[in-house]
Amino acid sequence: MKVELLVSEWCPTCPQAERVWSVVAAEREFEFAVIDLAQQEGRELAHRLRVRTIPAIVIDGELKAVGVQSTAEALLMVAASPVRHRASPRHAGMMLSLDNRWFVSTAMLCLIASGAWFAWHGAIVASGPLRGIGLHLFGAGFVQSLIYGLGAHMLPRFTSKPIVAGVLAWVQFASHCAGVLLFIAALTADIRWLMIMGGMLLWLSLAIYSWRVLPVLWPATARGGSIRETEIAQ
Repeated sequence: MKVELLVSEWCPTCPQAERVWSVVAAEREFEFAVIDLAQQEGRELAHRLRVRTIPAIVIDGELKAVGVQSTAEALLMVAASPVRHRASPRHAGMMLSLDNRWFVSTAMLCLIASGAWFAWHGAIVASGPLRGIGLHLFGAGFVQSLIYGLGAHMLPRFTSKPIVAGVLAWVQFASHCAGVLLFIAALTADIRWLMIMGGMLLWLSLAIYSWRVLPVLWPATARGGSIRETEIAQ
């Protein structure tokens, strides 16, 4: 069974529908995809099924419902699917997954910390470890964390391919955070082996992220266009 949820960024009830169907997808064994109407696939599906209202649920290529269903209603719609014995290891949708929220939150904390460090120590113009700590907090802490979180969230939406989540995403998060902290500690104490260890953890985090993202991007598919109206014109 394949369930597709048609959504759009301008739809106020679509996040609620995604939350309901994400719960159902975690309980039942079926293929689940959240498809944005800004994507070519979403526009083609809406045109073929003459969908005029979103969110809309398409099951095995047929329009089954529009609007937001309750969890009980959604479960009835997929009653023929078997019970899922373990959580789905992939994620793609409008809402940030938990691991991506942590990446973005970490990025914001590092941005605040780097700004405070620069202001307190004057590290923008300073030399030595003080400047390195501020730059590392901004570069690896803020920029890289933000790329990890938003990249893993946005790329699957634009390609309609879910990204590997679950344990591997948390290993990447732990490796990145540990690498940032160890590198900062190494700069502060001027310990070379600790710096090497921190760098290795940061490279490990990048390698895991690359492994997760490459299947989403390859082969690349052109996307474009947008829909602005609350209802979809024929």
